[in-house]
Amino acid sequence: MPANGSTLEEAMLSDSLVYTTLPVTDPARARAFYAEKLGLRPTQPDGDFYECGGGTRFVISLMGSKPGGHTQMGFLVDDIEATVKDLKSKGVVFEDYDFPSLKTVGGIADRGDMKVAWFKDSEGNMLGMSQPIDESVRAAMGATAAR
Repeated sequence: MPANGSTLEEAMLSDSLVYTTLPVTDPARARAFYAEKLGLRPTQPDGDFYECGGGTRFVISLMGSKPGGHTQMGFLVDDIEATVKDLKSKGVVFEDYDFPSLKTVGGIADRGDMKVAWFKDSEGNMLGMSQPIDESVRAAMGATAAR
């Protein structure tokens, strides 16, 4: 039995680091998007692994499959309005939604406990950004305390 008192089955993945794999059809185009639009660089020249805050990572992988229609990776940000403005100035296009349960204004949806925005990368992967507002949501998502 693991030291924390959980069973082996419970502990199998609970302490594991996670990362996201994003499918791409053109790795060079994807690397350019992440560098030029998001300011992200692979950990090695022409590499596929990217490091982000808190030791989190994602990898781009050449695949023949198409991206899913859902959010495939999300970034926690401290100021979503400023981040959206900055990314728009670099040519990133944000998704707009006008549904009874989800409406964006200027590319940002205010859900009460968090503000969220979505955009697609060069390969069609849906990426999201969240700014938790409610402290319980901030803590659940691992965000730092509100500033």
